[in-house]
Amino acid sequence: MSTRKPPVVLAFSGGLDTSFCVPYLRERGHDVITLFVDTGGVDPAERAYIEARARELGAVEHVTHDGAQAIWDSVVVPLVIGGQLYQDVYPLLVSDRYIIVEQSLALADARGTRLFAHGCTGMGNDQVRFDQTVRSLGDYDILAPIRDIQAEHAPVRAYEAAFLQARGFPVRAKTARYSINVNLLGVTASGSEIDEFEAPGDETWQLCAHPSTWPREPLRLTLDFEHGEAVRLDGEALPGPEILRRLNTMLGAHGVGRGIYTGDTTIGLKGRIVFEAPGIIGLMTAHRALEEAILTSHQNSFKPQVARKWVDLVYRGFFFEPLKRDLEAFLRASQRVVHGSVTLETHGGAVLPVAVRSPHILRNQHAVYAQSADWSAAEAEGFIRLHGMSSTLSARVNPVRPVPKDS
Repeated sequence: MSTRKPPVVLAFSGGLDTSFCVPYLRERGHDVITLFVDTGGVDPAERAYIEARARELGAVEHVTHDGAQAIWDSVVVPLVIGGQLYQDVYPLLVSDRYIIVEQSLALADARGTRLFAHGCTGMGNDQVRFDQTVRSLGDYDILAPIRDIQAEHAPVRAYEAAFLQARGFPVRAKTARYSINVNLLGVTASGSEIDEFEAPGDETWQLCAHPSTWPREPLRLTLDFEHGEAVRLDGEALPGPEILRRLNTMLGAHGVGRGIYTGDTTIGLKGRIVFEAPGIIGLMTAHRALEEAILTSHQNSFKPQVARKWVDLVYRGFFFEPLKRDLEAFLRASQRVVHGSVTLETHGGAVLPVAVRSPHILRNQHAVYAQSADWSAAEAEGFIRLHGMSSTLSARVNPVRPVPKDS
């Protein structure tokens, strides 16, 4: 009688944690199907290594999926349209996790299994993002080998390395001081002195050029938007992921998009990382300049409230929460006439929107702020009187008198 259990789809990156998962799951009776979702952080040589690694470890099948367009459509566009950052600082660079899980479950469906596995630990935010996404998308069983072994084996990573080596699988030398994550959205770095709240070392500069190498001449580039989505770069129509890749290179060379984020994580700890997101920061800067000139004052004041909630849900693992979908519908609806072009210019590691062009700018041809008006002085005075009526009456009826100082 066969003791084999149903096959499992493992979200696979080729790193230590997911490498451990393959023989661990095999020894527990599962055929392992590995899926690598390329979210823009590896070159062709690394993709080939990841596939070879999966087969070496005993995967019965390995699948590689290009997730760049899905990241653009599902993460970048609504993030840029919303115009808000998590805790006003962080541009959600970990959001590729949702694309990874979604594609993994699609593969599980195609292979006729309800088992999904990931290599998340029990100490971070990613386990929340992975598990909640699975539960939101259907009836699947979640296997989390790294989380399972934590109670019995410490330090966990040393145990994983020894486990693999004992079975004849080599472990890549890990000489870097930092944990660095790269995808289409940008780069994050943590570990070493970053975790200790000290100044990050020079090795943490990845996408963004160090100030000592910034070009002397500023960079100028133009982005064209349709319905709030970037569609052309310097007049060339390009797919969204390619626009983001080029912006990462172009703006990164001038030091744009680097930051340090200390935030409140989902599990309650303080997390500190260095992040670099030149392309996203450039897109958000350009979009905001265009949008602010086109939307009404009521739209511009209300929309950030919706966007902040959208960002909070995405950060905390609720990518497929119905409220997130509802909020996104509002954000996309607000972009009906957000068409036009914005010219960006770099200045000392920052980027400014130096020119905005659109037929939809709310411009009064007969009135310019602080320059000219098509209303009379009497009309202005009457408006001020009525606009401040409530405060004026309060001052007269209930005057606020200074509290006398002690003599």
